Amino acid sequence: MKELRIGTRGSQLALWQANAVAERIAAAGGPPCRIIVISTSGDRLQDAPLSQVGGKRLFVKEIEDALLRHEIDLAVHSSKDMPAILPDGLVIAGVLPREDPRDAVVLPEGRQPAAMGSVDELVAALGQTPSIGTGSVRRIAQLTRLFPGAQFKAIRGNLDTRLRKLDEGAHDALVLAAAGLRRLGFADRISYALPAAACVPAPGQGIVAVEIRGDDARTREFVSGLDDPAAGAALAAERALVETLGGGCQTPVGALATLIDDDTIELVAAVIALDGSRAVRERGVGPRSDAAALGARVGAALLAQGADQILADALSENSRQSQVASHKSAAMTDD
Repeated sequence: MKELRIGTRGSQLALWQANAVAERIAAAGGPPCRIIVISTSGDRLQDAPLSQVGGKRLFVKEIEDALLRHEIDLAVHSSKDMPAILPDGLVIAGVLPREDPRDAVVLPEGRQPAAMGSVDELVAALGQTPSIGTGSVRRIAQLTRLFPGAQFKAIRGNLDTRLRKLDEGAHDALVLAAAGLRRLGFADRISYALPAAACVPAPGQGIVAVEIRGDDARTREFVSGLDDPAAGAALAAERALVETLGGGCQTPVGALATLIDDDTIELVAAVIALDGSRAVRERGVGPRSDAAALGARVGAALLAQGADQILADALSENSRQSQVASHKSAAMTDD
């Protein structure tokens, strides 16, 4: 059978995801898959905070462009990196089962307390002024409410590089997606998994999405067999919420949909000011078969509470910081 060409980023986690999709297609009797690594804007801009350089397609644009040019047959993404509205002609054809969606706190080796079962114990372990490695505006906005005196520093690169820097003393803690740690074999490095009540995860966190051209019936046939309905419903609710809010992957929006039973889904969401000074939260429950409508309804409720102003302020601040960084870069070049 003609092979399927899988487009992916080249990071450790991205390659794990692409290989997981290839293995599932093969296990279902599909054609062989060839993995094609594509460098994205997010990979090339390693030195700049994502909030200052990122649009909604920072880690997916070049891969989606290759898909539209028929250079690959399917694209594999961390769904939290995908824009709420896909380019014309592209669709999500399937998702893998969701891994742990929570954010995880990772402490340096040898500094793990004997027990850490609550947010209060986490705060006691780190103190009020820790150095925390994360570039996510969503995480910073929420963690600022727990650690008002913390210093947050962006940290990029492959997972093992970030863990090595942590262990060498660059930070007191990292905050990473638990899913990536678990998938790459670092589950034992999770010191504490943050509950959604303290830090609502990113929409789509822990879900691997497979994107194809909408008119590619052959590829859809092979991809549809690996789709996980529960994860698909959760993703539909969370993406609909983001679309309603008009937010992107570098905005302070958290959303987590979970199944209450086979037919019912719960969605909790939050929009937080960048400095943690304001936050609006909402919860909704609805039928799994109408997950997108639930996401839209919860998003509308957040807007009614003032989420639009919080997001507008965040966008303005990110734009201001981006201009400052650009001016600094130009000045260094002039020197």
